[in-house]
Amino acid sequence: MLKSVLSGLVLTVLSVVALGGGMVSGAQAQVQGAPPSLDIYAASPTVELMALSPSGDLIARIVVTGEQRAIAVTHMNRAEHVFAASIGEAKVRDLRWIGEGKVLIISSQTRAIHLLGVPRSELYFGMILDLETQKLTRVLDRTQDVLPVLYGGASVRETDQGPTLFVRGFNVETGQSDLHRVDLSSGRGRSVVPMDRETDDYVLDGEGVVIATARYVERSGRWTMMLPNGRRFREAWTTDAPVDTPTFLGMGRTPRTVVISADRPDLAAADPESETQANLFEVNVDTGEWTKLPFAHHPDALWHHPRTRLLIGGSRVEEDGVRYEFIDPTSASRWRSIERAFEGKAPQLVSWSADQKRILVFSDIGESGLYQLVDFDRRTADALAFTYPDIPPEQVGAVRHVTYDAADGLKIPGYLTLPPGVETPEKLPLIVLAHGGPASRDVMGFDWWAQALASRGYAVLQPNFRGSEGYTRAFLEAGYGEWGRKMQTDLSDGVRWLTEQGIVDPDRVCIVGASYGGYAAMAGLTLDRGVYRCAVAVAGVSDLRRMVNWEARQERSRNNQTVRYWNRFMGAARLNDRALDALSPAYLADTVDKPLLLIHGRDDTVVAIEQSRVMAEAMRRAGKPVELIELEGEDHWLSRADTRQQMLRETVRFLEANNPAR
Repeated sequence: MLKSVLSGLVLTVLSVVALGGGMVSGAQAQVQGAPPSLDIYAASPTVELMALSPSGDLIARIVVTGEQRAIAVTHMNRAEHVFAASIGEAKVRDLRWIGEGKVLIISSQTRAIHLLGVPRSELYFGMILDLETQKLTRVLDRTQDVLPVLYGGASVRETDQGPTLFVRGFNVETGQSDLHRVDLSSGRGRSVVPMDRETDDYVLDGEGVVIATARYVERSGRWTMMLPNGRRFREAWTTDAPVDTPTFLGMGRTPRTVVISADRPDLAAADPESETQANLFEVNVDTGEWTKLPFAHHPDALWHHPRTRLLIGGSRVEEDGVRYEFIDPTSASRWRSIERAFEGKAPQLVSWSADQKRILVFSDIGESGLYQLVDFDRRTADALAFTYPDIPPEQVGAVRHVTYDAADGLKIPGYLTLPPGVETPEKLPLIVLAHGGPASRDVMGFDWWAQALASRGYAVLQPNFRGSEGYTRAFLEAGYGEWGRKMQTDLSDGVRWLTEQGIVDPDRVCIVGASYGGYAAMAGLTLDRGVYRCAVAVAGVSDLRRMVNWEARQERSRNNQTVRYWNRFMGAARLNDRALDALSPAYLADTVDKPLLLIHGRDDTVVAIEQSRVMAEAMRRAGKPVELIELEGEDHWLSRADTRQQMLRETVRFLEANNPAR
């Protein structure tokens, strides 16, 4: 048995708790000579989400078989299942408890509401599972004139009426998007706070009372914080924010404070670890006083107490995993114990009981992903479920953090995944796997796409090029105006560095990516030629001007926050700036001399499928080698396992034909 020290206690992996779907078994230790099937990598995780009940006695989870999902609840003390029911092919996005007896399931669908002029988009829905009645109820069901669609997030609070759910819902008669208290039995909502479309955000206290709201005027870019003034709200602070708006981040350390991320140079110098000029402040809603929060490292996520909802800490994604910093002493002590017990595994906090004595953690360093339940009273950690049980640790390629110099000297961080079993890489074929965003990032841990390619004999480089999030403001801003320029050469600079190290063969390199990464794949054959033997672009942008114009039509405004965001990264002076054509692969198809594979979901509401169709047509007109594969029923995020598997199979087929690994 594995033993380690947990704050003076013995943490022992004593048992395996079978939760169904991804259960840990002896087969996990068996190593096959051949790598797992590609379909195993691209399948949905067998356990998609988990959450602990307030008592810590119950675990809810979403179990996946093929495209079918089920909600299941297990009583840990009795080791018995108390509920299981299919929820069909829903795309589940969140799972949380409403008190001890009910579970909230949030899912999404790609739909349009033509009567209201809502274009095809990703709409979010809520369901409430009642463990006592064993029934599932739709949130906002039968609420007069209100669509049963979630307008923004959902909040759970402990009110004088018990555990309560609050959501915003759109009223088709008034055009309002009021905050509703939801009846947990019927799903019906009752408006408790009026809110219009310019109400950008709000904060609830621990008892469900709104203690702050924000207004944002899209056209002017004006953002205003509203604080209580008797039964009304007053304008407490206003700022111009055409792109980067201030953000509420829940309650502060006391019941009458809220946390806000905002640029206030009059109160504090810009945090060098922040990606914007913003700092994290705590604002007293009664006095309006601002106080800078005492985090040693600027967090990119905050943690609130599971019972009181007061701020207790934050976390930040770093090179080797997630760093947690708790300002609440009890939380800090418990997490230090877990980090010691799981040393080298970079554990991630998933969920915890109200008394924080049971904590659900997840790790995927050197393995395909494992949920474990830490019980401080029993002094044990129980292995619950692997996310990919058919991929044993021995088949997980080693992931190394790397840093190299871009042509202008900027340090570019990233990750290199090696084929399983390779310890001393030399002259390997390489796939550059570019992330989306571009203000996103790759992280340490199990990446199914990178691991699938590595399993076929490729080294996989995932650069966090300039403009990626999770580093500093200077690093993010280094990407402004560099779409298709230095953001692109940051990728090929990584190829050159790996070549100099003797790790890869420069004559056997292809580029693959999705979303912005799909653009980068196409740009690798048009704007940064001579580096790649082939490219695979998934849901990529081929015509920048067309994309930004489409965004303006979607928002029904030529001057909106989304257009301003894209223009900043692309370096456009205005909407419909023809200078973007020089950066658009669809206008450069005649320069391509290597094969290109385009893959796109027909239900994509982020990058329209016409972007791939336009590129395919441009390539055909130019007499260039191109394939276009359209994924039926797939969205931008490759949410369906069957089409994700199709994407991966076609990608590997294309790579092996044009850049064989062996």
